[in-house]
Amino acid sequence: MVSVVQNVAIDCADAYRLARFWSEVTGRPLHPEDRPGDPETQVLLLADGPVLHFNQVPEPKQVKNRLHLCLRPETSRDQEVERLLGLGATFVADHRNPDGSGWAVLADPEGNEFCVLRSDSDRAATAS
Repeated sequence: MVSVVQNVAIDCADAYRLARFWSEVTGRPLHPEDRPGDPETQVLLLADGPVLHFNQVPEPKQVKNRLHLCLRPETSRDQEVERLLGLGATFVADHRNPDGSGWAVLADPEGNEFCVLRSDSDRAATAS
């Protein structure tokens, strides 16, 4: 017997606004019943894997995430970092290396950290 991950829950102050940000990040639509001001949850329907589930909570984020999302972009890592910054993400830490390896750490509009990894094309370009 095993358990299946149903969703990844993300606590936030404005569930609809944060779900819209992640909808733009992933290119996936919000659940059709989600509306601005819904206080409990918003659901982002991903193509594969678990659902992103947004829960409005009263307390603000105060410390580093213990769990985070890692994104592998279709474009280059650096192009995706620029796109995400344009959507409202903030730059947190740079773990990119001169040889092309590594990742960038960003935060969503509510401060939840996530990583942007190298794309498949980035990885292929540096393969030996």
